[in-house]
Amino acid sequence: MNLDPDLAALRPLGGYFVLRTGGAAAGTLPTLAQAYAAAAPDVYGNPLIFRVGKVATALRAPESRVAASVAHLGLAARLWSVALGCAALYGRVPDLDARLLRWDADAGAPDDLWLSDVRPLPGDAPTLADVVLRGHLGPLSAALRAHHRLAPGLLRGNAASALAGAARELDRWARRHGRTDTAVRARSLAAELLAHPLLTGSGTLTGTAFRRRSCCLYYRVPGGGLCGDCCFTRPPRSSPHAPSE
Repeated sequence: MNLDPDLAALRPLGGYFVLRTGGAAAGTLPTLAQAYAAAAPDVYGNPLIFRVGKVATALRAPESRVAASVAHLGLAARLWSVALGCAALYGRVPDLDARLLRWDADAGAPDDLWLSDVRPLPGDAPTLADVVLRGHLGPLSAALRAHHRLAPGLLRGNAASALAGAARELDRWARRHGRTDTAVRARSLAAELLAHPLLTGSGTLTGTAFRRRSCCLYYRVPGGGLCGDCCFTRPPRSSPHAPSE
């Protein structure tokens, strides 16, 4: 099935999967490319710095790196959900070039993204890796690490966790609606992507259940607790540092 200009097939999935298209209404918003490029310290108006600050305030995060990790995880979940959803439903994925995606860093969760032009690409795992891992999560991680003390293993775990979570939600939706082919394709793509060199070793996938080997630091948020795929079985008490790899 060809991609339609509105990516309407994503709408029933809701939440993290829906992507608005047509950039006119979001023309004043920065692109993700601009957010990633503004990685140097003390850059006023940097949307990524603003987003981390917004998350920190909302969560009452005790450290900026905790908010940075949560912000990274949220944006990774949006990108994987859109890409994996399109690949599983359409068999194609839109070009999510960071210069085509506009981002409202002041919006709530999930991250508010607009795609200015729908350009179809193949919906296979290598293309998804190029589009999301190399096109977004690599430069996003570099930009965040320019400001925050985040270990590469933590960010790799976030990327894998977001991918596994998107696949799990897509699988649940597909099964509820009798879309066995969509469920199978989502699981297959996720397994292939988790074996990618940029994600391999980040965790263990069993069916649709994922257990990561790092911690996103959410347990350090007041009342946060542990995520369902955390490497810990109980929140650490003595050390403020979670394992990164």
